[in-house]
Order: sequence, then structure tokens, then C-alpha cells
Amino acid sequence: VLATGARERPRSARLVPGTRPAGVLTTGQLQQAVHLHRQNVGRRAVIVGAERVSYSAVDTLRRAGAEVAAMVTDQPRHQTHPARHLGTRLRYGFPLVTDATVAELTGRGRLESVRLRHRDGRTAAVACDTVVFTGDWIPDHELARSAGIALDPGTRGPAADAEFRTGEPGVFAVGNLLHPVETADIAALDGRLAAGPVLRHLAGRPWTPGALPVRVEAPLLWVSPNRIAPDGPRPPRGRFTLRTTRFLTRPVLTVGQDGRTLHRGRLPRTVAPGRPFHLPADWIAGADAHGGPVRITVD
Repeated sequence: VLATGARERPRSARLVPGTRPAGVLTTGQLQQAVHLHRQNVGRRAVIVGAERVSYSAVDTLRRAGAEVAAMVTDQPRHQTHPARHLGTRLRYGFPLVTDATVAELTGRGRLESVRLRHRDGRTAAVACDTVVFTGDWIPDHELARSAGIALDPGTRGPAADAEFRTGEPGVFAVGNLLHPVETADIAALDGRLAAGPVLRHLAGRPWTPGALPVRVEAPLLWVSPNRIAPDGPRPPRGRFTLRTTRFLTRPVLTVGQDGRTLHRGRLPRTVAPGRPFHLPADWIAGADAHGGPVRITVD
């Protein structure tokens, strides 16, 4: 069973230009430096991202004695739960800069400032000696790739069916390797749900994973599981998990295959980037196992 998890994309993978000073971290690096090694991480920090893990970075920085100069997101608002956002802002008082991206890092030896570019083209420099890149998760899929296991183009983790089976006989994949990234309890639950399929495989059950791909179209980012068998088992908890790249207000999701509509329904709430939402799996039996990919779109 592969359960290698996921990681945040660092500055290099995000193609942020500028010099290469000290003080550039991901949340994982920040937490290791503070909690494991008791290192000094600077005095004034900018956090890039405004999702759940970004607010955890705020707590870690404040515990280390660092001030949060700003939290920056390219979205029009934060992507965490409102109570979490409000409580953290009231406690620490940092500004949330929306619709902005990091245009450049400057500094020699140590980071000196972060230059932000707003959606309207304006730029502004924020003085700081630390920047923490949060979120923007990617599965730790190197082991799967080295084994020649097919990856899903959306999640960039192993393509897997409703029973966590990959395309490689005997290899299961679970947790945030499949759906980057969920909370630890959700990832742990995957392990429990995978126990049955693993035991059935060890007892001699033929390896016949679902082979029909399930794809999403923009602004949707990925769907998990992303392989199905119309006459096979339903996903855990009877639903698919999806992510989006932008806020969607009560979106209508359409599931189709080869011009046929398998499901169409409106979600009852707004969905946000960086947070999961779900699609019922009761349409699976209507899919054609010998047809083209199943596609999920937003109207």
C-alpha cells in the first residue's frame, strides 16, 4: 500500500523570480524548524496562501516570536472556515491581501522584501525577512512513478479506483497521495477503508481494477477516485471528492459520457479553492464500461 502523502510546492516550483536569500520556507519547513529544531525563523514574515495550512503557519510563526506582516492570496478572499479566519485575524491583527501574487523576492544573504503584484497591475514591496509558501499541494509520487504506475493528470497521484487499486497488480494507494490534501483524519480513514480490498486481494481475488477514467474540466482541478467500473463498487462513503481552482457559487455539476448526461445537480453551497466538496456516486451504473472517459463539468 502506497501512503507517501503530499507536499507543498516550494518557491522554485512556483517560478517566483528574484534573488535566492535565506528565509524562504514552506509550512512544513517552518514547522520542522520551530517545533523540531528550535531554530530562529526571523522576525517579520509574509505568508503566501490563505487556506487552512496558511493559518497554521500563522500560529507557528507567532509561537516562534515572529510578526506576520501580511497574508497574500491570488483569490478574492480567504479559503478557510470563516470562524478560523476571523479568530486568527482578531488575535494577531495582520492584513489579508487578496487578488495578489508574489512578483519577486529581494535580498542578499537574508530576505529583505517581497514584491506583490495586484490583479490591476499595481505592485508594492512588503519588508520582511521571512516568506512562507503554503498550500499548492502535490502528491509525493516519486515512488509510484519509479514503479511505472500510471498517474492521474488531475491529482498527479496514482490513478486509482473506488477500492484504492492502481493499475499495477497488488499495489494500492491511499491518503493524500490520491487527494492532495485532506486533513489527517480523512487520510487515516482511507487506510481503514482500504483494509477490506487488501484482504480480499491477499485471499486470491482477481485483480480487476476499474479502468474507465473520470476526468474534470476547468475550473475543476481534480476528482478522486478517478477510475470506475460501472458494475463495480461505489467510492468510499458513496461519493466522489473534488477540488476547484476558484470560488463557485452553488454550481451545477454535470456528469457526461459520449454526449450522454449521467447526472446533473446543483450543489447547495459555495465551494472554495483548497477545500473539498463532493458529488454523489449514484450515477455510476449508467456509465458505459466500453465508452469514452466520464467527464465532470460546471455550468
